[in-house]
Amino acid sequence: MKKFVMAALGGTLAGVIATTQFVGPLLAQEGAKTTSVYEQLDLFGDIFERIRAQYVEDVDESDLIEAAINGMLTSLDPHSSYLSPDDATNMRVQTRGEFGGLGIEVTQEEGFVKVVSPIDGTPADEAGIEAGDFITHVDGESVLGLTLDDAVDLMRGPVGSEIIITVVREDQPEPFDVSIVRDTITLQAVRTRTEGESVVLRITTFNDQTTPNLEAGLAEQVEAAGGIDKVNGFVLDLRNNPGGLLTEAITVSDAFLEKGEIVSTRGRDLADGERYNAEAGDLAQGKPIVVLINGGSASASEIVAGALQDHRRAIVVGTKSFGKGSVQTVMPLRGDGAMRLTTARYYTPSGRSIQALGVSPDIVVEQPRPEADTEEEEPGTTPMTRSESDLRGFLDNDSLTEDEIRQIEEDRAKAEAAAALREEDYQLAYAIDILKGLSALGPRE
Repeated sequence: MKKFVMAALGGTLAGVIATTQFVGPLLAQEGAKTTSVYEQLDLFGDIFERIRAQYVEDVDESDLIEAAINGMLTSLDPHSSYLSPDDATNMRVQTRGEFGGLGIEVTQEEGFVKVVSPIDGTPADEAGIEAGDFITHVDGESVLGLTLDDAVDLMRGPVGSEIIITVVREDQPEPFDVSIVRDTITLQAVRTRTEGESVVLRITTFNDQTTPNLEAGLAEQVEAAGGIDKVNGFVLDLRNNPGGLLTEAITVSDAFLEKGEIVSTRGRDLADGERYNAEAGDLAQGKPIVVLINGGSASASEIVAGALQDHRRAIVVGTKSFGKGSVQTVMPLRGDGAMRLTTARYYTPSGRSIQALGVSPDIVVEQPRPEADTEEEEPGTTPMTRSESDLRGFLDNDSLTEDEIRQIEEDRAKAEAAAALREEDYQLAYAIDILKGLSALGPRE
């Protein structure tokens, strides 16, 4: 026992000595670091003065300072930036759901502007802009070397004015120009409809209207269907949804979860991490859910898809999502500007980060590209299909009642409608087929 105590005491003494020996160098290093920072700030001041005094043209001092601040922030990651007073105002307007522009969510990659996703029903969407497109020129002016905010400024303009953007697309051999007319973008956060016995909930963005619109739209579709017992499940369509407010992602996830963690955030200081948990109540009342995602599903969309996937509350179908797993905090600054700073990463309930990896679907389903018709068929050349009922003098089916025949015809019409949907939107049709299959199996015990 004496040996143990002495050994322990010796260890303590050694620790004290070691600490005492390193205090001096550590303080010296800290002092040197502080001195270095002040020297760098002096260097910044020298450069600022040289530019102001000797640059070939007069420069606006406030523009210089804003550019320096923005350069400092954008050097950190693609999502941190300085927001001028005008940009800060525009951002606040966007979260309320209406703004002017083209209708695309963009990021920056390899110096070019990359489309995260077009927004449903906007000029960019109608012009055929796709997630993953690279924008290289705006009205003939290259965006290479510009900051993301400067590139976005080039794309802004009066409502009704035309803009020509040059697009590089992965499966196209050459860049091509797209003409778009700017318009006021009014975001409809949620669109709902019913396909057969499945309710489709299309969420286009996560702004402060998303959750109330989702709740109202879902209730309306269920009522129109004749009650929840007439619904076989729900499709939550998050394709090309660029994200938005973290709070809305949490409430949308909570709408379909009875309990458990939805998402957690962790910053540099682990003590500042937060966890968000679901409260009891499921809008879908236990009915199956299929979540649709693709490469344009980012940020808040990935939080919802990851939460429902980890809790095995939904089957995720489509292609890998965008992979934005960071949280930005907008901090007001003097002069009405703001700073958008990445302050945390978020993690799904199972503890996985999707940063740069994305959410992987449970079932990978690609959306086929429409094939251009190589040969136009002459009218009337489509081969006709014939059946027994087309033959002259066919025998009636006397084994079925009129109601049974009517039911068969209704089922056939539904099947034909499903086939038509498959041509229009293969991924959505696939999701609805999954719900049909789960419904046919009956409820799980």
